[in-house]
Amino acid sequence: MTVTLDLDAAATDSHTRRALSDISLSIAKGKKIVVVTGAGISCSCGIPDFRSSDGLYAMVKEQYPDVVLKGRDLFDASLFRDPTSTAVFYTFISQLKRSIDAAEPTPTHHFIKMLDTKKKLLRSYTQNIDGLEARVGLLGSSCHEAKSSGKGKSKIRTKDVRNVQLHGDIHRVRCMACSAEYPCNEEHLELFQRGSAPECPECLSRSEARVARSARAIRVGSLRPGIVLYDESHPLGDDIGTIHTADLSRKPEMLIIMGTSLKVHGLKKLVKDFARTIHSSHSPSGASSSKKPFKVIFVNKTAPGSEWSDIIDYHISGETDRWTDKVIEDWKKMRPSDWEVQQTLVAADGETSMLGSLKTVKSLASTSAAKGKMLGRQRENIAPPSAAPTTKAPTANEKPVAPLSPSKRRQKSSHYDDVESSPSKRQSTSKHHHVMPSGERKMLFAEKTNKPSALVSDNGEKSKMDISLCDLSMQDVEGKDVTHCSVNGRLKHPVGDTSKLDISVLDLSMRDEESVVVKSRPFKVAGKAPPKTQRSQRRPTAKRVAKEKRSSAKELLAH
Repeated sequence: MTVTLDLDAAATDSHTRRALSDISLSIAKGKKIVVVTGAGISCSCGIPDFRSSDGLYAMVKEQYPDVVLKGRDLFDASLFRDPTSTAVFYTFISQLKRSIDAAEPTPTHHFIKMLDTKKKLLRSYTQNIDGLEARVGLLGSSCHEAKSSGKGKSKIRTKDVRNVQLHGDIHRVRCMACSAEYPCNEEHLELFQRGSAPECPECLSRSEARVARSARAIRVGSLRPGIVLYDESHPLGDDIGTIHTADLSRKPEMLIIMGTSLKVHGLKKLVKDFARTIHSSHSPSGASSSKKPFKVIFVNKTAPGSEWSDIIDYHISGETDRWTDKVIEDWKKMRPSDWEVQQTLVAADGETSMLGSLKTVKSLASTSAAKGKMLGRQRENIAPPSAAPTTKAPTANEKPVAPLSPSKRRQKSSHYDDVESSPSKRQSTSKHHHVMPSGERKMLFAEKTNKPSALVSDNGEKSKMDISLCDLSMQDVEGKDVTHCSVNGRLKHPVGDTSKLDISVLDLSMRDEESVVVKSRPFKVAGKAPPKTQRSQRRPTAKRVAKEKRSSAKELLAH
């Protein structure tokens, strides 16, 4: 049984107000919503109706007073059998087209677009021929942008269509002979206003081409409005059937019907198919078992017929614009997070400022990153120029810039750079690993820092570095004479028998690239063989050391 809710009673009746709020919440939580609309959603946009004193029927009656046609007869396919009724139809369509061009989309149209923006609209189906859904951004099935350019059976791109136009589009004209379609322009409207139809450019060009090659001319078709009349098949019927079947298989969650009386046979079948699928696929959720589920909603001033009592769950009596405004208002109160949009305040010069105008700024980070990545692939493993990288020093007025995070730093396109490359990929370009010049490289054991060097080289120049070498000699216990050493060019005499071990210090001054002969205890220079006079003074063997220890022990015992 269908439950009726009156929008006017919502202000005084708490039960109606609560039920309407629950319906709004169900729409806010829904994810796959199908919308079916009729002529009632376009009444508030300025399009004149058919039956009022200043309506379209009255305008046609003034031009053709002797013609008696009912409203249905103006949209019946049989009118093309009679030239007079055809002329009346063209005049009527030209008046309707000019009224639609001056109209603006209603809040209901924007509500449908909002559902699509929030990723809640599965598909929109409309009986209207005004094409106002396309103005708010919903791609229609009769639009030129939806035409398929492939060689398949489908004439339109079914996956991209968001609004299925069940009765065609008044903004298009179609040839009655070759079915070629064109946009309806002002030239076509002027001919329609006079009750005549323009010729098809496609048929005319083909006929002229045949005549040019001495062939028989073909019949040139006439253009008619691209709408679907009663008792007439839809040119896109197969594609619309494919879309309908695909939407049923996706298991929609809610069906909203607005502004239609549900009298057309094809629309009645479509609505019943969707309602049956929704009721069989989903059990009542978010409500108790005593309440009807908010699944099939019918919004119209007139109540549906008795045949819809088991199909429509709720009938909302009132204007569609008022109801859609209330749904959005309740939605913003109950789920404010769904309406949060991130925007940026940008000044006129492009710098961030709190005083700038509010507009959305497109980030160029992804574009620049993609370009940098492509540039890196092209310049990979290319050695950089020999010039050293320069670093711009910050000026006094310039603020220091914080370093980028590791994930945002510029990636290297070459591993030849020693500044930013990894340690394993760096290539050393230095040939000298020592700080000292080659002439001053000697064997360094101790550095003389307290005494000034008094040693002068043969050519009279003072050495750049004076190093003292400490020569330690183990003396025997017998108290033999200590080898005389030269310290800074002076001979040092032996000291008395005060200890068993006597340490002599030999200070050798290093010369620049010239060897200095020191008359002292011989020492071994790396890389050179000792002189013949020093070969006799070899390292003591183990037997000799043991013999000397025994003799020294005997002397100690003798004392």
